[in-house]
Amino acid sequence: MQTEAVEKYLKTIYEIQQQGGRVKTTTLAQTLGVTAGSVTDMIKRLASLRPKLVSHELHKGVALTPRGKKIALNVIRRHRLLETFLNRVLGFSWDEVHEEAKNLEHHISDRLTDAIAEYLNHPRYDPHGDPIPEKDGKIKPDNYRSLAATPVGESVRIARVQHNDAELLRYLDQLDIRLETIVTVVEKAPFEGPLSIRVGAVRQAPVRSLGLNVADEIMVEPISNAHSL
Repeated sequence: MQTEAVEKYLKTIYEIQQQGGRVKTTTLAQTLGVTAGSVTDMIKRLASLRPKLVSHELHKGVALTPRGKKIALNVIRRHRLLETFLNRVLGFSWDEVHEEAKNLEHHISDRLTDAIAEYLNHPRYDPHGDPIPEKDGKIKPDNYRSLAATPVGESVRIARVQHNDAELLRYLDQLDIRLETIVTVVEKAPFEGPLSIRVGAVRQAPVRSLGLNVADEIMVEPISNAHSL
């Protein structure tokens, strides 16, 4: 049975798996804010369904089955389409949409999801630059790199912000750092110090300072490869 709890687990497993490998139950418990016992019970339940939604190997962790992955991607599709609708149609800012979409993603039908996609002309990316899965579960891969890894003197375009933390997004807004913004790395301080970046395409654009941990959350692409939202 596909309940809200099941969807939350599958979505969370998928997101952690994107970092590589199987998911430890302790990591899953910490991410979801539940006890290890609760995770163990749910994993057993998901693995006992037919078709089963996860595979679990003792001491190796959990991985989604193809069926589990399909459900997880459908939840992510709903979430990112809701974020885009809230932003484009209702005027919510990019720091507001994540929590609102999180509250709604388990409560809309596939029919409404498809209608939102149609109304928005099938957007490819959400307000944070995350790719929106297609109806069949396909998701566009990217080859972005972090702003922190960009060489001094190179100009790039902001393509994605990996962290949905509202405070971080508001901070970036204050620095005029948003999707599609062109930035140039002016200087990198030694010993993992901050980056100085020129925000804007003109030489007279303001220079801002970003901590390395923040710059690592900002994904960029060459200007010639810029995508369309």
